[in-house]
Amino acid sequence: MRTLLFLSLLFIHFASFAQVSVEVSFPSSEKTLDGRLLLLISNNNKSEPRMQINEGHDTQMVFGLDLDNHAAAKSMLINSTNSLGFPIQSLADVPSGDYYVQVLLHKYEIFKRKDGHVVKLPMDRGEGQQWNLAPGNIYSKPIKITINQKVKSLVKVVLNQTIPPIEEPKDTKYIKHIKIQSKLLTEFWGRPMYVGAHVLLPEGFDEHPDVKYPLAIFHGHFPSDFDGFRTTPPDENLPDTYNERFKINGYAKIVQQEAYDFYKMWTGPTFPRVLAIEIQHPCPYYDDSYAVNSENIGPYGDALTYELIPYIEKQFRGIGEGWARFTYGGSTGGWEALAVQVKYPDEYNGCFAACPDPIDFRAFTTVNIYEDKNAYFYESDYKKTLKPAHRDYLGQISTTVQDGNLHELVLGTKTRSGQQYDIWEAVYSPVGKDGYPMRIWDKKTGVIDHNVAKYWKENYDLTYILKRDWPVNGPKWQGKIRIYCGDMDNYYLNNAVYLAEEELKNLTGPTYDGEVDYGDRAEHCWNGDHTQPNYISRLRYHRMFIPKWVKEMKAPAEADVSSWKY
Repeated sequence: MRTLLFLSLLFIHFASFAQVSVEVSFPSSEKTLDGRLLLLISNNNKSEPRMQINEGHDTQMVFGLDLDNHAAAKSMLINSTNSLGFPIQSLADVPSGDYYVQVLLHKYEIFKRKDGHVVKLPMDRGEGQQWNLAPGNIYSKPIKITINQKVKSLVKVVLNQTIPPIEEPKDTKYIKHIKIQSKLLTEFWGRPMYVGAHVLLPEGFDEHPDVKYPLAIFHGHFPSDFDGFRTTPPDENLPDTYNERFKINGYAKIVQQEAYDFYKMWTGPTFPRVLAIEIQHPCPYYDDSYAVNSENIGPYGDALTYELIPYIEKQFRGIGEGWARFTYGGSTGGWEALAVQVKYPDEYNGCFAACPDPIDFRAFTTVNIYEDKNAYFYESDYKKTLKPAHRDYLGQISTTVQDGNLHELVLGTKTRSGQQYDIWEAVYSPVGKDGYPMRIWDKKTGVIDHNVAKYWKENYDLTYILKRDWPVNGPKWQGKIRIYCGDMDNYYLNNAVYLAEEELKNLTGPTYDGEVDYGDRAEHCWNGDHTQPNYISRLRYHRMFIPKWVKEMKAPAEADVSSWKY
């Protein structure tokens, strides 16, 4: 009996040391390194491991740790004691087998902010805050290894690859590209900061040099160029690839055909002659800033509204008045379209918010941040039921709120993952004592901080703000708010829209006189078109909302609403 007990204890002792460790060496050209060091492990070589990480059920494994002023001449050991993983939390728990391994360093830079805080964050380098694509990040080539958890092993990798710079888009006859240094953001961040836009010029712009145009402002994620506009027919050689989300073949060709069709409409005789822009405003936390002022992000709302937009209007003969501007967008862009209308009621004359990020924090996806105690689990005395975060149109769940947040925690501590929950936190939260955003909930446990939730409510809960400020701004908002969402939105965003609609319909003195509409069984990015499937309507934001706004536009009696309608 004693012998069996001794052997069992010996096995346990041996197993605690019998695990894989990875020794990482850095280029001699580097001196000191700040950033998130990511170990990527995949059970297949369909693509590089760095391209196979997500929060869903089909993700491969990632393990992360911070480098803080690390001497590049010194190698770094990644093991089960100093790293955190997703979806497997510890390297010690990786099943034995054959794998492909890669290591990447997502670099941070030092920011000395106006508020006195010094923080280390990833600067966007033209890729839209994507850790696996960011130019300048260093990584190793994938290697195949065998992990045997009964045998202690050491894997050595060298970060001898660098992600190259991204070429900026070139101007064409119709599309121009603008980038300006923002005085407001430069002052806040303590270093030069830029915002920009892709500008689509109306047909006849050069032939009508005296005409000034209204401005259509499309909000969305980081656009590499003006999206959905193509002057040539679809590429005949495109592969007939199956699209898993929409369950159809050849979706890439459909996308190109829609873009070409829009070009023909835009240049045709009946389409409204306006300037259309897609804004580029990545920040150190995400691929865009959410277009509002924030303690952590800085005065992006003011920078876009009072610096970038007037600059564009001056450069391209915009009318330059609030009645001649409107906003539209989907998802993040849907929230932004509504947010800027709410925050700047005199500067915009209407918003079309499709599938917006949560506009009522009583339904922050599937979390009520004011009443729930925990963001990950439904309240119960005995049973822990996880809250869902992503579903398909049939309600099949692929991701939970906990999944998304643990995935982000591995990619970056201190709200630095560059992912969805972290940017919400970075925009909406007050600054913590360490200079980083205060957590709305504990990333590991899901326990909600209701003091932070109160700050969110007063500053960024759009439904609450509309109701609170309606006695003052109601006449400015009346008839300008239009919201669209599929009733099977993949991220449960329709739940917040239901609550917002209820509040809007109850407003008086004046009534809101807007529009809220839902797509039956429609998923994310549905934008109000009942005549087309979701995979088509999501490609038609420009052609849908620009004519709609022009037709319904409310302009002052003295406004010029005819010279640009040639």
